[in-house]
Amino acid sequence: MKHAIRLKVNGEVRDITVDSRRTLLDVLLREFRLSRTKEGCGVGECGSCAVSMGRKTVSSCLVLAVDADGQDIVTMEKLVGGPGFNTMMEAFIHPDQGALRATLASPGTKASTGVYTYCHVCPAHCSVKAIVEDGHVVDMEPDLESGLYSEQCVIKKGRLSIPEVLSHRQRLLYPQKRVGARGEGKWQRISWDEALDTVAAKFNDVKRTLGPESVLFGLGEPKGLEFAYAQRLASAFGTPTVVTPGWFCGVAKASAAAFTHGGSPVPDDDNTPALLVLWGVNMAHTTGGLRRETLAKVMEAGGKLVVIDPQNTYAARIADLWIRIRPGGDGALAAGMLKIIIDEELYDKATVKDWTVGFDQLKEELARFSLDEVERLSWVPRRQIEELARLYSRTKPASLVTGNALDQHLNSFQTSRTVSIIRAVCGNLNVPGGDVFLTNRSFTRPGNFYLLSKYPRNTEKLLGKKFKLAQKSTSIPSHAVTRTILSDDPFPIKAAWFILTNPLISYPNSEETHRALMKLDFVVVSELFMTPTAAFADIVLPVAWGMEHDELGYWPGWYEEIRAYPKLADPPGECWPDTKIVNELAKRLGLAEDFWEDHHQGLDAMLKPSAMSYEKFKEKRVLKPNRDYRQNHYKTPSGKIEIYSEQLEKLGYEPLPRWEDLSRITEPTGQYPLLLTNAKEEAYMATGFKHVASIRIMRPEPLVELHPDTTQELGLKDGQWIYIETGVGRVKQRLSLNPDIDPRVVIAAFGWWFPEKADCGYGWRESNINMLTASGPDYDPSTGGLGIRGIPCRVYAA
Repeated sequence: MKHAIRLKVNGEVRDITVDSRRTLLDVLLREFRLSRTKEGCGVGECGSCAVSMGRKTVSSCLVLAVDADGQDIVTMEKLVGGPGFNTMMEAFIHPDQGALRATLASPGTKASTGVYTYCHVCPAHCSVKAIVEDGHVVDMEPDLESGLYSEQCVIKKGRLSIPEVLSHRQRLLYPQKRVGARGEGKWQRISWDEALDTVAAKFNDVKRTLGPESVLFGLGEPKGLEFAYAQRLASAFGTPTVVTPGWFCGVAKASAAAFTHGGSPVPDDDNTPALLVLWGVNMAHTTGGLRRETLAKVMEAGGKLVVIDPQNTYAARIADLWIRIRPGGDGALAAGMLKIIIDEELYDKATVKDWTVGFDQLKEELARFSLDEVERLSWVPRRQIEELARLYSRTKPASLVTGNALDQHLNSFQTSRTVSIIRAVCGNLNVPGGDVFLTNRSFTRPGNFYLLSKYPRNTEKLLGKKFKLAQKSTSIPSHAVTRTILSDDPFPIKAAWFILTNPLISYPNSEETHRALMKLDFVVVSELFMTPTAAFADIVLPVAWGMEHDELGYWPGWYEEIRAYPKLADPPGECWPDTKIVNELAKRLGLAEDFWEDHHQGLDAMLKPSAMSYEKFKEKRVLKPNRDYRQNHYKTPSGKIEIYSEQLEKLGYEPLPRWEDLSRITEPTGQYPLLLTNAKEEAYMATGFKHVASIRIMRPEPLVELHPDTTQELGLKDGQWIYIETGVGRVKQRLSLNPDIDPRVVIAAFGWWFPEKADCGYGWRESNINMLTASGPDYDPSTGGLGIRGIPCRVYAA
């Protein structure tokens, strides 16, 4: 339907006839040719399309032109006095409104250079334009020109954090050693030679007296090659005791996909799905495995959107169907969805007939439970379960994306197995617009770079042996390590090095983690800032951040891309890249033959299959993967979709997702009547950025969300500090009312500590949600995963 509207744009009255679905952004760009209003994320988060409307800042991509009828619109053209793009424009989050405001550089500002690179704050690796002045990165903008992947959170995480972190007064600048009692906070500056010689001597002494397995490497999520370098060092040194986040972020999902259809599929960015299902993915706050351009393209093309989440996220608010699932109810919902698809014969019959193993056994298993049971356990009304199953199975092509929320339950592996089966039997694998397998032969495979063929991990000394799928992916659960440190069983662990991780905040059961840290004889931490974990170290090593050295990014691995990060600024003080630290330590450990004279040579080694040097690759910026849309191409022993997996059966696990596993849910009790889950906050990345003022002002305190009915019943008021208590411990966070969540649910903030606190541990016990999570005795039997969502709890006034 067409509508005649009148807009006052930059002081000029304009009349135009527009379609009812056309956005204000589209009109400004294409009808009025106002090019400084930019197309960005498409979901109102990046600020590229911000304009003033009626004296308020709005995202013009979210405003229908018909709704702007009669409004006074001011764009950047009015503010800067001419067309074109000004690289000195800055967009900042307004701390009061959460909206975006544009400001201009003052006269006399130094000349700026725009350099295309990638944001390294999170594994999304968004393409950005870094603004460099006199050797300093002073700003970042989304890269809207190259067509490469660029998220809206470049503004809220990257743009607000990177310039400040690079010049932050609290950066660690020099190696330090502890001179008082552990945790006392007394440090002495030392040289790099003394630091690395001390670390090498301690590690080699432990290796000689107890064995290499008694040295622990604790790694965080990869940002560049530091993760790969550290894995390489662990292999050459001989220790299999390497902890990564994989066991609660990715291993369950990736293993389930591998056993079912031979690989981990991702949404097809080159083609638009007719239906997008986001399951446990809050893409406005985290990368979540989905590129936001995909959502924007779906919405622009009139596609359908389904969101499965306890929270009414941004995506849920614009979705065609929001399913407010119970925390921990994912397995039951997946089972119910699959039951409807099979019972109503909504599956792709040709695929099932010719390309599946175990379909008859699956039908028998699905007959063992009712949809009433699914509704009771998942808290999802039966009509919504039916609507979800029918919509997904009938809409082609469809993409189904799951987040790491599904990896954090006691039945995570079999839940993801069920999701993988749903995706496969509905014919949405490796088709344009569906979920596709990617390949890239242009860089060294991580496993090869880790030297796992030359130095296989000693499986006899690998912890968590009963969690065989974690072992297969060399992903030891953190609780297996902390229990081993505390008990010396099956062997003692005496030394540890933590890189890109803050386990005192991020590992489940923080009190147990603290006891383990205190029991270790020797702890090394590589960090940007002093953190709760670093505060209990013996040696602290200052690291250079992403834009302070040449780097490669290859993570997340399922996207099969590798990207160049050119050095844009000098690191402060004596900060070294993690890769240099690993390379130089390897030499002192007597492992020089497996490393390089200069750590930079490792970049060339990673790129060797491409026949390009790093210097040449910097010009190209990215090597993208291949997709060939070969349907019915499955890298399983049978070459088919293995609904029934003999591989799993041989390992001693259920070969088929069983209702007993999928319905495994922790119930509330009389003492703990509510269910606790947690959510990643928009401002922060994992446990970091609490030092960064421009980020901290967005969320200065940890907020816990409760339904108003619950707070009224308990006599609690919005804004007061309250305690959250489980059978493990208690913490306090500030109460925020949320009428959209289930009254039985508590949504707490993750990753909190307070660098401004005077105590050495920076208040690590006060609001840290992992004070409430258990490290056993219940686990996912295959991966060692823990139930760290859907935990029975109670709340009361602090």
